[in-house]
Amino acid sequence: MLDELTVARGGNRVLHGISLSIPPGQVTTLLGPNGAGKSTLVLAVGGVLRSSGGSVSLDGTTLTRLRPERIRQAGVAIVPEGRRLLPGLTVEDNLRVATYALSRAEAKSGIEHAVDLFPHLETRWSAVARTLSGGEQQMVVLAQALVSRPKFMLVDELSLGLAPVVVRRLIPALQEAASEGVGVLLIEQFVHVALGLAQSAYVLEGGRIVYEGTAADLKAHPEKLHSAYLLRERRDAAELLEDVDVS
Repeated sequence: MLDELTVARGGNRVLHGISLSIPPGQVTTLLGPNGAGKSTLVLAVGGVLRSSGGSVSLDGTTLTRLRPERIRQAGVAIVPEGRRLLPGLTVEDNLRVATYALSRAEAKSGIEHAVDLFPHLETRWSAVARTLSGGEQQMVVLAQALVSRPKFMLVDELSLGLAPVVVRRLIPALQEAASEGVGVLLIEQFVHVALGLAQSAYVLEGGRIVYEGTAADLKAHPEKLHSAYLLRERRDAAELLEDVDVS
């Protein structure tokens, strides 16, 4: 999907020729310390940032340099870090905004599907987004990505700022999406969680891929994470989220 992708921000190169694939029907995780370029990669794939080299493609169609709405219509949904909702709109309206490019029938089906994955949202249907808890906001953001029935979904920092009990409510939605054939790229601060969910894994350091392989291998050999920061993070995650079932 990504072939030698290069991105610069503020005149400095952030990504140096990144190549990776996201298999359909699987969760792939991208790990790396803060500043490695993970969020830049997500924004570049989604068309928010321009690349300076390489390409992004889907089913043989080049998406590089397309506008974000065209990329979404092609079947790629991104969930950027920060839970970006329209704070003055209700849950219902936030979901309807995400269906702008769909037919009426597709929009109805997509919203129903999202609510099936997050039934709690029905109880908050008329609530204004700014009044939601962090976990509820993350549910809405994920639902927004899923209403269009994407082929691929890139999720940046699923659990950021959330309690373990809330993370447990979000994980099944990603597993269900993958079981339905969606290719999921998960960027996750808690390495323990990411490796429990994913089949494939990449490690990004300094804007370069330093590991590519199975999540199981990386979990069994944490020294391959190539970073004391990540090793410390993995231990913290194991302690903090040891009760999170990702099997």
